[in-house]
Amino acid sequence: MTIANAGGPPRDPRQDPDFNPAAESKRLLRAIRTATLATLTPGGAPFATLTAIATDYDGAPILLLSKLAHHTGNLERDGRCSLLLAQGGRGDPLAHPRLTLVATAARTQSPTARARFLARNPKAQLYADFPDFSFWRAEIQAVHLNGGFARAADFGPEGLLTDLSGAEALLAAEADIVAHMNADHAEALALYAEKLAGAKAGQWRASGVDPEGLDLVSGDATARVFFPQRVKTPEDARAALVAMVAQARGATS
Repeated sequence: MTIANAGGPPRDPRQDPDFNPAAESKRLLRAIRTATLATLTPGGAPFATLTAIATDYDGAPILLLSKLAHHTGNLERDGRCSLLLAQGGRGDPLAHPRLTLVATAARTQSPTARARFLARNPKAQLYADFPDFSFWRAEIQAVHLNGGFARAADFGPEGLLTDLSGAEALLAAEADIVAHMNADHAEALALYAEKLAGAKAGQWRASGVDPEGLDLVSGDATARVFFPQRVKTPEDARAALVAMVAQARGATS
């Protein structure tokens, strides 16, 4: 998918002309499943911990937190927080892309948030219903991308979040789309992950869909593939998924 830079920072002529901060930020947000969460202690000091993460339809981070954890108590007092999503890889860790989000987090009772988090992090089903656990949604306020040397940008949430307007039919059909793809199109899911997202071979399954793309999981691995264009209905999604299979098969030839 070609993602416009609308809402993102203006182009810096000193940077690589192929560098699209909005697109790279969206990829990191949707593809990474673990984040460093920074909260504020009662004395106002930063407190950083590691947490699992998923995204809501619009890309807002979803967290599952225990009341026994220090970071949960910090958020109950002051919802201001920051999340760091780092891609990682071989070699110098500072050479790999990472995304920092400034946000405000609050508990959510949304069934969608719960379903999308557990689809992305299925092992969490073992403890998600424990009485001390609750789901939280982080409202993004500012974005900082460090995509490597000379590939940095700062912008607002409008350049990162997904537009959901007019996509009610797609969102209502998400569970059916995901179930159908997982039951009948395992080969296509593997092609998407391995040929379009550059992921390693695995038993890939769909975990979520939104107007901009499809989220995939394979064990502890995750991947994100973007639709060729924004979709709003199940029919749009089907057409995009068919086109992506042809694209992926072409990449193998």
